[in-house]
Amino acid sequence: MTVDLSDPRDLYGADVTGRHGEKLGKVETVYLDNQTQRPEWAAIKTGLFGIHISLVPLARADYQGGHLEVPYSKDDVQNAPHHDPGNELSVENEQQLFSHYGVDHGGDTATARTHDTPTGGADGAGAGRGERRGGTDRDEHDGAVGRDTSGPTTDEAMTRSEEELRVGTQTQERGRARLRKYVVTENVTQTVPVSHEEVRVEREPITEANAPAAHDGPSISEEEHEVVLHEERPVVGKETVAKERVRMDTETHRDEEQVSDEVRKEQIEATDETGATGRGTESTRPRR
Repeated sequence: MTVDLSDPRDLYGADVTGRHGEKLGKVETVYLDNQTQRPEWAAIKTGLFGIHISLVPLARADYQGGHLEVPYSKDDVQNAPHHDPGNELSVENEQQLFSHYGVDHGGDTATARTHDTPTGGADGAGAGRGERRGGTDRDEHDGAVGRDTSGPTTDEAMTRSEEELRVGTQTQERGRARLRKYVVTENVTQTVPVSHEEVRVEREPITEANAPAAHDGPSISEEEHEVVLHEERPVVGKETVAKERVRMDTETHRDEEQVSDEVRKEQIEATDETGATGRGTESTRPRR
């Protein structure tokens, strides 16, 4: 696989897929080899909101129809050694990246493997590919005033950009709650009223009313009379009774958290070096 473009800027914004067809992000910018001016590295926006930049080598990449395919997984790209896209890719940075991706750089010299800042940057990425040497104050390209000393002349205006945070949320598992039913035993005491019978001896004198019963039987004899006594005893039984229904539900509580990250912004200064009276330096930097 190879990437061979007449204009590396065609890669800008291209969708990038990985080894198994997984979407990795979009091309943010391109790094060129200083000697050959061929695309060497692509800076890819990855992450949930596209705020993470990772460098991927283009030696084994394939570019067709606005789509860039690289033979690396999402983890390979996101775990690559960090490089600030605003800085030049040093020899040490590049060797670390080559090692991470398992790319054999063939022992080339440091000069052959250093890179300019990303194509279209302000530190010489386009030098030698359209820069006008000499000329008048008004460039002949599209009627632009002056010329771009760092690359191909575009127009009379310079674009100032800055990074902005894109903050969102994602739902993840916080923990789990369970309902569990188990049996415990406890001692219950209740008071129960009970009754019992006791013997009471009653004596009554002989009267005309009870005389017949008193003289019934032998006059002198031995005799026994028996009475059955009763009592109540507590009886314990058990009955299972449903008491309540218990279920689990969830409710959402709203809270606020602060997130912070570093963002970069460009500043533009206008400097007049003619020394004309009454004309100095004007800056777009915020005044304090």
